[in-house]
Amino acid sequence: MNRSELEKWLVDVESDRTERTISLKDTDKFAEAICSFANDLANTGKPGYLFVGATPDGRASGATITDEILQCLAAIRSDGNIQPLPTMNVEKWEIGGGEMAVVEVFPSDMPPVRYRGRTCIRVGPRRGHATPTEERILSERRVDRARTWDARPCREASLEDLALDLFTLT
Repeated sequence: MNRSELEKWLVDVESDRTERTISLKDTDKFAEAICSFANDLANTGKPGYLFVGATPDGRASGATITDEILQCLAAIRSDGNIQPLPTMNVEKWEIGGGEMAVVEVFPSDMPPVRYRGRTCIRVGPRRGHATPTEERILSERRVDRARTWDARPCREASLEDLALDLFTLT
């Protein structure tokens, strides 16, 4: 996370990569946002950002971000409600005129990611649940990214390693 990028996202309109919330305790809302960013329906391949303690216009709400709040946000990752586990960072930032917790969530290699069994997505500034068609799109990405050992490249091999006689027909 870098300051200039965060400041840009904070004051811009909410999108499929950003969400602001003034709440410090709405773990369901936080988990749905994290799940949505991990699913990356727009397929940007870039992280999403949840700004906790931010007003709708991108200013700090005046809340004090404590270690307890940061631990609560980080615990969402592995409390068992989001599957498969998302990759994310949680940090406290002095931004927007005060303190905020910023959760950076990376797109999952294994979508769809579900929160309590439901696939959360973002379509522009709206967070919601995936339709069957959107679930299929996410599932197809999973299949595409989950290659078996025989479909993976072996970059350290050379032409001399090939057993060419196995490829000739007799």
